[in-house]
Amino acid sequence: MGIYNCLIADDNMLERDALEMHLRKIPQLDITAVCENGLEALQAISTGHFDLVFSDIEMPELTGFGVLKSLKNAPVFVFISSHGEFAIESYNLDVIDFIVKPVTFERLLKAVNKAIEYLELKRNNGLKETPVTENDTYFFIKESNDLVKLEFEQVAYIESMGDFSKIFTLDDKRHITLVSLKNLELQLPPEYFTRIHKQYIINHHHISAISADEVKIAGKYIVSLSQAFRQELMSKVVNKKVVTRHIAK
Repeated sequence: MGIYNCLIADDNMLERDALEMHLRKIPQLDITAVCENGLEALQAISTGHFDLVFSDIEMPELTGFGVLKSLKNAPVFVFISSHGEFAIESYNLDVIDFIVKPVTFERLLKAVNKAIEYLELKRNNGLKETPVTENDTYFFIKESNDLVKLEFEQVAYIESMGDFSKIFTLDDKRHITLVSLKNLELQLPPEYFTRIHKQYIINHHHISAISADEVKIAGKYIVSLSQAFRQELMSKVVNKKVVTRHIAK
């Protein structure tokens, strides 16, 4: 595992200093630039080499969104904001993670680990998927020098990692494929799989419970459910199967 060059961008001095203090505790990270606004961040990224950017969204001169959209070959971004409603637009821009302020070290470490896993996979040339055809009950992914067969029924859920996706199976194994969640959604059969969040697709055959903002899969996995996808999930999977007190005659 290597050392990753990082940039911090936040116009709030106290929050910027707290973020830097947390990140300096993580030995794999080298904080090489700390910026007070979006324009300063854009100039630094354009002239230097950075693997990871931890950026606020609402900043003077240029927003975090503006910084990312201005870059042709952007580093991996983690957006940090007081406004949770920015999460959907963040994931539409394929950021690796979105954190709502105030930032805790535990939440930040989770985002860092996810980003490092993604960077390591990309550095090692990643994996390739094979097309899924009609009437298949399985698909293949390439891991190292092997082609690994995954049965649809064995998949619990899939998490976005930007260009990659992480596939979790019922036997607690994880597999990585070099294909985005958006492309997986187009290729995997809707009879099994449903998008419930910008970052997650689930195998709805294995739903154990649904709450306001989470879905429990196979009695052990907890996956975030966004309001934007909740109604589709309810219509597709739940509504026609709810047992009611009264049956219309």
